Amino acid sequence: MATSSNPRKTDPNRPPQAVKFSRRTSSGRVVSLSRDDDLDVPGDNQNDYINYTVMMPPTPDNQPGADASGDKPDGPGPYGSSRFRTESQRRMGSGGGEDDDGGARGENASGLDRRVSVLKSNNNKSMLLRSQTQDFDHNRWLFETKGKYGIGNAFWQQDEDSYDHDTGMSMSDFMDKPWKPLTRKSKVPPEIISPYRLLIIIRLVVLIFFLTWRITNPNPDAMWLWGVSIVCELWFAFSWLLDILPKFNPINRSADLAALKEKFETPSPSNPHGRSDLPGVDVFISTADPDKEPPLVTANTILSILAVEYPVEKVSVYISDDGGAIYNFEAMAEAVIFGQLWVPFCRKHNIEPRNPDSYFSQKTDPTKNKKRPDFVKDRRWIKREYDEFKVRINGLPDVIRKRCEMHNSKEEKKEKALAKENNGGSVPEDFKFQKATWMADGTHWPGTWYEPIADHKKGDHAGILQIMSKVPVNDPIMGGPNEKQLDFTGIDIRLPMFAYVSREKRPGYDHNKKAGAMNALVRASAILSNGPFILNLDCDHYVYNSMAIQEGMCYMMDRGGDRICYLQFPQRFEGIDPSDRYANHNTVFFDGNMRALDGLQGPVYVGTGCMFRRYALYGFHPPRANEYTGFLGQNKKLAKNVALPSELDDDSQPLTGHPDLNLPKQFGNSTMFVESIAVAEFQGRPLADHITVKNGRPPGALLIPRPPLDAPTVAEAIAVISCWFEDKTEWGDRIGWIYGSVTEDVVTGYRMHNRGWRSVYCITKRDAFRGTAPINLTDRLHQVLRWATGSVEIFYSRNNPILASPRLKFLQRIAYFNVGVYPFTSIFLVVYCFIPAFCLFTGQFIVQNLNVYFLSYLLLITVTLVLISLLEVKWSGIGLEELWRNEQFWLIGGTSAHIAAVIQGLLKVIAGVEISFTLTSKSTGEDEDDIYADLYVVKWTSLFILPLTIMVVNIMALVIGISRTVYSIIPQWNRLFGGVFFSFWVLSHLYPFAKGLMGRKGRVSTIIYIWSGLIAITVSLLWITLQNNVEGGGNFNI
Repeated sequence: MATSSNPRKTDPNRPPQAVKFSRRTSSGRVVSLSRDDDLDVPGDNQNDYINYTVMMPPTPDNQPGADASGDKPDGPGPYGSSRFRTESQRRMGSGGGEDDDGGARGENASGLDRRVSVLKSNNNKSMLLRSQTQDFDHNRWLFETKGKYGIGNAFWQQDEDSYDHDTGMSMSDFMDKPWKPLTRKSKVPPEIISPYRLLIIIRLVVLIFFLTWRITNPNPDAMWLWGVSIVCELWFAFSWLLDILPKFNPINRSADLAALKEKFETPSPSNPHGRSDLPGVDVFISTADPDKEPPLVTANTILSILAVEYPVEKVSVYISDDGGAIYNFEAMAEAVIFGQLWVPFCRKHNIEPRNPDSYFSQKTDPTKNKKRPDFVKDRRWIKREYDEFKVRINGLPDVIRKRCEMHNSKEEKKEKALAKENNGGSVPEDFKFQKATWMADGTHWPGTWYEPIADHKKGDHAGILQIMSKVPVNDPIMGGPNEKQLDFTGIDIRLPMFAYVSREKRPGYDHNKKAGAMNALVRASAILSNGPFILNLDCDHYVYNSMAIQEGMCYMMDRGGDRICYLQFPQRFEGIDPSDRYANHNTVFFDGNMRALDGLQGPVYVGTGCMFRRYALYGFHPPRANEYTGFLGQNKKLAKNVALPSELDDDSQPLTGHPDLNLPKQFGNSTMFVESIAVAEFQGRPLADHITVKNGRPPGALLIPRPPLDAPTVAEAIAVISCWFEDKTEWGDRIGWIYGSVTEDVVTGYRMHNRGWRSVYCITKRDAFRGTAPINLTDRLHQVLRWATGSVEIFYSRNNPILASPRLKFLQRIAYFNVGVYPFTSIFLVVYCFIPAFCLFTGQFIVQNLNVYFLSYLLLITVTLVLISLLEVKWSGIGLEELWRNEQFWLIGGTSAHIAAVIQGLLKVIAGVEISFTLTSKSTGEDEDDIYADLYVVKWTSLFILPLTIMVVNIMALVIGISRTVYSIIPQWNRLFGGVFFSFWVLSHLYPFAKGLMGRKGRVSTIIYIWSGLIAITVSLLWITLQNNVEGGGNFNI
């Protein structure tokens, strides 16, 4: 009860009091609750007591009356005209029932619901100083009256059923499920990132002073050696700066799967049955050659995707077989049949991982955390079924060949009989019968035949599209007690839709390798399922975490998620030797560089394990973007909105000033595809469940079930994968995966960032996906060669970030520039690796003397680099051994694959020589007793020549330098020490390369001995010639 006066006199030094509180007891006596008169408020702390007014909860024995003086708490205030009033109060408000003197209301008011709230005020003391009586059980009152607490200073609607169309919210949003973000972003702790940044600045300053000292203190005894080393050191400093600057702002992210389920799969007024309101996801897998990419590996990947924890009716799986091989086709059909058992088994027992080969190969206890009594029986039975499945896959080539022989024999007899009949009873001498490849239904295979002919060979075959698993119904289909020998009672046995796609190929068309195959899948999937998000995986990258798609969807559906073009997961690998000799895990890049880029505009796209927004792949702009101007991009402003295609005239284009910011227009001759674009854009929007969510969609918009596929739809999907469909379109230029580079993944991601989109790096607690990597030295170097060649192509193309739009952040531009520049470091690295040998051969060094300045600078540079590396290990989570392996392979790759990539890139730019690469083999070694047998296989390649030369020359230089110094009259030990130190630095980095050449148990290949001998003899003769020239007074001078 509030009163406006107090008979007791107050101290004039006390702060003013606007509202007094009292309470009427059951006996009718009024008890004051405002004991401020007896409270001493220290002068220094008065501000703590004048911030809030406390509205005490009305109780059944304390019925407040009307207050005509205007001090009534329910009167107009800063938060609206009415607060916390129940329906019964609103009904009585207009009917009187209040006494003019502010007394108690009638008996009808005794059952009213009451609320508690805290209102901010300017002149009242803190509620912490209010004392309350103990004769009222507030919890019991809440239970009996079904009362509820208020929510801070929130405004309560006059009508409980009302809905605010401006904010998209009602009272139920506050009472039932308060808004929660789906993701969290946290920065690296300041005790780690602050010294990390400080050390980077310190090392940069030290490098500047060191290089200045080096330039101003030449070595007159060996000017050429001094000049070459200076140039190399300047480039190394520049390269280090390009690599370290984008690491200034690493961040960590986490997703809230519980909040995702609550928002999208919990019953609500807009979703009364609790169906999934999540958007659809189309999963793409690409393969091309069954010999290098075994169908069994691909089938296991497919099975892991079919069993993901995501609404079944929302998932569609597509495989692109770019070789059109019947082996892949029938292996996928077998995988779908086995999936009818494997997928419900995974759902029933919560199996992880859901790749059967990886699951049954685990060394851990399979019964851990399993509680169903029939698990052991089910596992034993499904293991036997999987073994039979593998045998069927392995036997498919023989089955197909026998089938073809049988059909071809029958067809040949018919052809001979017909030819004999037409030729007067004898078979013509020029009679030839073309053996075909036959499908199981007795028809010709439309793809590549075993004995290729026109229209049935690689690069020349018809388009194929086969729906192997139909579109699932919207409602779960529960299994029974005897589903093919397993009890699937209460388990959903549906499978996601699965389609086999092999695009049409014809001579004379540039099919653009993997990028062209992915674009064909984009168009076909848009017709068949049109999922607003696309997850692309390599055929050997399977789903290791069945919740990965849901974790990724948390970022796409969160506030601001409409600006995310793709979500990149880190690549994790299996089957790599424990020592990781050739840095196959690449953790420095995936856990260091990529995490740091997430704090800028987002990580680069690395080709697999990436979830795309379909609308962004189409070349459109984000709904909101920023532009960065100034020398360092320090001036930030909102970019002008670009109109949608429907809002533009035919001849109009936005005045952007950059070609990447023009809108796509030429999608091809398919009305059905064009109509699907707006649908995909709408379905990919976040949920508009909060006033701060921009560009959202209403709840319940995606509850409508997908219609089943009909013949015209499938026919349209076949038409869009034809080889002529991309003629006179912008596919590969502005739409879809970008053509013209062997690293189409990096270019595709760069174009999206260039339009103002941002990307997110999703590191899950359990690895999202796992794949394989080549552990053989030759295969690893060829893989690095392909990546480096693509980077050189980027540097010489219009995709060079120097030409980027103002929507690309400055440090993001630096990161992309480093992607195109890093192969050129190999030129300076190769020269620098020979410098220690030159020093030992000639008895000179890069500096005149190892004085205190040189050693001090060297020590500071080394110490700061070590400290920076240690702090990077702290915030990225990588190990010191992984950091060292990465440094070793940086030198190995730089002196072999990177230098070859630079040469190939220059030949392509200058002479137009096209670059072709073979697929990286995904098959494992043939030695079943040793899974790392491939590590010891030595496959000679020309990439070995340069690092082998560096290694042999440095070893010979060590022997010559030490011998000359020991037997010289006046030994120059300081120069010898400098040369020996740097020579050991080179050899220590090349140690994994040397082990790779030795093979298993040190059995060195004969060709290695031959090359080593030739190099040693050549170097020795050259050194002897030079020495004789110097001693004989020749023109050679050092």
